[in-house]
Amino acid sequence: AEDGIRDYKVTGVQTCALPIYKEVISGKTGHAEVVKVIYDPNIVSFKVLVDVFFGSHDPSTLNRQGPDRGTQYRSIAFYENLGEKKIIENSIKSLLDNKTFFKVTTEVKKFKKFYEAEDYHQDYKKKNPYNPYIMKVSAPRINKFKMDFSELVK
Repeated sequence: AEDGIRDYKVTGVQTCALPIYKEVISGKTGHAEVVKVIYDPNIVSFKVLVDVFFGSHDPSTLNRQGPDRGTQYRSIAFYENLGEKKIIENSIKSLLDNKTFFKVTTEVKKFKKFYEAEDYHQDYKKKNPYNPYIMKVSAPRINKFKMDFSELVK
């Protein structure tokens, strides 16, 4: 794709052999609800993706994102190599040094395995545009993202 993002999938990551989404959102599996981004590093850098990650959610709240609460909603960033780990850690340091946040609760972990959520949960906003959660929570967050990262949105 022109923006460097080839694909993305909603998922849960962490423990449990093959969780279903309803198990992940129970908060009892140890998984975190995350998005897997497949990208072309010749077009978009890992650093830009990390900047977008930290700029599109609140990494200062433990086990919470907006109205969603539980360990499955914790802030977590995965890396595949030490270079990526350093980029994530430097971004956290910058957020703290610049006082963007006074604390950052984001877990930084080595990527192990990705569990893709069921088909009905993929493209959920597109498939359910009038869902109250989409209208009241997701759509405003997406619109804020589009304003904050307008130079990245194609």
